[in-house]
Amino acid sequence: MKTVTGLFDNYDDASDAVGELEATGIPHSNISIVANNADNWRVQDESKAADDAAGGAGLGAVVGGAGGLLTGLGLMAIPGVGPVVAAGWLAATAVGAVGGAVVGGAAGGIVGALTDSGVAEDDAHVYAEGVRRGGTLVTAKVEDPLVASAERILGQTKSVNLEERREEYQASGWTGFDADAENYTSNEIGRDGARRVNRI
Repeated sequence: MKTVTGLFDNYDDASDAVGELEATGIPHSNISIVANNADNWRVQDESKAADDAAGGAGLGAVVGGAGGLLTGLGLMAIPGVGPVVAAGWLAATAVGAVGGAVVGGAAGGIVGALTDSGVAEDDAHVYAEGVRRGGTLVTAKVEDPLVASAERILGQTKSVNLEERREEYQASGWTGFDADAENYTSNEIGRDGARRVNRI
């Protein structure tokens, strides 16, 4: 099994990618979406997903069902990222690790959850910073026969080119994701979305 990840500046593009992953046959329980919600674009839905995640329960169990992963979106906070709308295993792991005091050092919940699932630490820092700055992260644990399809879906033209985004962050003095940093204000969120998205 391989972890495949894509960062999107636009939530709708990320949502479309989740739908494509589900249509490819990747189970809901293996897909996760985490979107910044600092500007409260998403109101609290009636799902108990956020409460269950904060209590350490897996979101995947709550999210499953005929409606797909996106029907289980819940509001929560991830240290260093701030308020997010999320569903799936990554959010449950990031919040559960923090709630259970498992997280130590500077890695933070989201970086630790990504690296534990096989994402390179340098990449995990860029993904976490991308969400912190207003982006949406889609991550899937994929069985070998579906890896190429998942990589194609998450590497589409509407996703962020990770290397270019890393270079842009570093050019502004960024050295890595800091879970102890103050959250961006709603006025600061979404600057990345104004950039041109292009992936291979």
